[in-house]
Amino acid sequence: MCWLILTDKLKLETMLTDHEKEEILEESKAYPYLKAVCVDALKIVQQHRGWVSNDSILDIAGFLQMSVHEVDSVATFYSRIYRQPVGRHVILICDSMSCMIMGYEKLYDYISEKLGIHFGGTTTDGRFTLLPISCLGDCHKAPSMMINNELFSLLTKELIDELLIKYE
Repeated sequence: MCWLILTDKLKLETMLTDHEKEEILEESKAYPYLKAVCVDALKIVQQHRGWVSNDSILDIAGFLQMSVHEVDSVATFYSRIYRQPVGRHVILICDSMSCMIMGYEKLYDYISEKLGIHFGGTTTDGRFTLLPISCLGDCHKAPSMMINNELFSLLTKELIDELLIKYE
C-alpha cells in the first residue's frame, strides 16, 4: 500500500504503550530474532486496541525493526487480525464444506436477520461483528461458530438465541 510507504517515512517514533512493548518483548523470548514475534505483536496490539489500525502497523514495524510492508503483509494474511474496527463481540461463522452440508446457510440467515447485518457488518450498537471463517476445525460437530475465542458447535436457532443474550 502506497500510503504505508509514505507514512512510514514521516512517522519516526513508536506509539506502542509501555505495556504493549513489555508484552511483545516477553513473547519475543520464544523466538530466535525480534521479527519473528510479528504475529504475536499484532495480536497483542489488537487485544489492547480492539483492532489493528494503519498507525498500529507503523508502530509495530518501527518497534520490530521491520518494513511497514512486511508487517502489513502479515496483518492482511491472517483473517483474525482485524484491520478495521469491530464490535465488542466478533461472531465467526464457519462456512466450510462440513458446516455447509449441516445447514450453516440457514443459521447464517437466521443470525443475519436477528442482528440486521451481513458478513463484514457490525450492529449499530457496536455489540456484534459478523464474519465468515473457512474452518474452525470442528467438522465432526458442524455447524459451528466462534464468538470471541469461544467455540460453539451443533448449532441450532435456540442455541444461537441463548448465545446472543449471553453476549449482551
